[in-house]
Amino acid sequence: MTEQKTDWNDIHVAFQVANHGTLSAAAEALGVHHSTVLRRVNALEKRLGTRLFHRHPRGYTPTEAGMLLTQVAENTQAGFDRLLGKLQGTDTQLSGTLVVTTVNSMISNLMPMLAEFQQLYPQVRLEYAADSRIMKLEYGEAHVSIRPGTRPTDPDYVVQRLAEGAASIYADDAYIAQHGLMESLDDIEGHRFIRTVAPYSMIAFMEWMNKTVPDSQISLRVNDLMGFIPAIRAGFGAAPLPCWMASTDPSLKPLITPPPEWTGPMWLVTHVDLHRSSKVQAFTQFLKQRIQQEQSRLMGLPPSQSQKDTP
Repeated sequence: MTEQKTDWNDIHVAFQVANHGTLSAAAEALGVHHSTVLRRVNALEKRLGTRLFHRHPRGYTPTEAGMLLTQVAENTQAGFDRLLGKLQGTDTQLSGTLVVTTVNSMISNLMPMLAEFQQLYPQVRLEYAADSRIMKLEYGEAHVSIRPGTRPTDPDYVVQRLAEGAASIYADDAYIAQHGLMESLDDIEGHRFIRTVAPYSMIAFMEWMNKTVPDSQISLRVNDLMGFIPAIRAGFGAAPLPCWMASTDPSLKPLITPPPEWTGPMWLVTHVDLHRSSKVQAFTQFLKQRIQQEQSRLMGLPPSQSQKDTP
């Protein structure tokens, strides 16, 4: 082994076999023929002088040596991913791709702002990734994240408090004419509600619904918050919504004043390695200014006074 250079491609192939368990699955992931995978694994085992896999009818299982190689290869792959994420943020020109991620319920509010930003900086190619999964900024999955809820705690993240988001219970005029408004969160008698299939207990207004509203008053269950507005318009009942989300539909009216306990922060998150890049700085400054300008319409509360969370 000391007399020959190891081909890193062979190690990557072996890593894929360990991950997928079969030659055919690894070949599909790599985009090569399974015979190529077999040849490279055999060549690597011969060069190392040890078996990396137990062969059996169901596939390939790593030996002790194979597990050691897989662990090192996995760490190496993670290192490459972090490097690529850093390299993507080293540009000094306002050009290239900028990936913005947030929860899917913010798409109606943010899309006009993204359009404005691209008019200002046409050389920046925007990608909008709405996902409930928290994307890993350190791996370059996204450059800027906009997240409601708990403050992110990753030590490599630059976290800014973007705004305070209120929430209320909304319905349309036809529902209000028939069922009236609510005097408080306890005033649910005679009302019909829409809720999600999953409990979403981490959201304050969904936790209230889980604890307060009996199943007999639930007229419809939907997959996520994106289904609330169409269901309200269709006449199924009332539903709790963030004020910034409800503001996109003028037909929705609040049944109560937004409860203070339903107010939560919205965070603007970047990675420390990408935070100072020109395109990230341009976008975050633009977004903070636009959010502050339209705070009352978008979030339902005055602008946050705290901009001290970030260097």
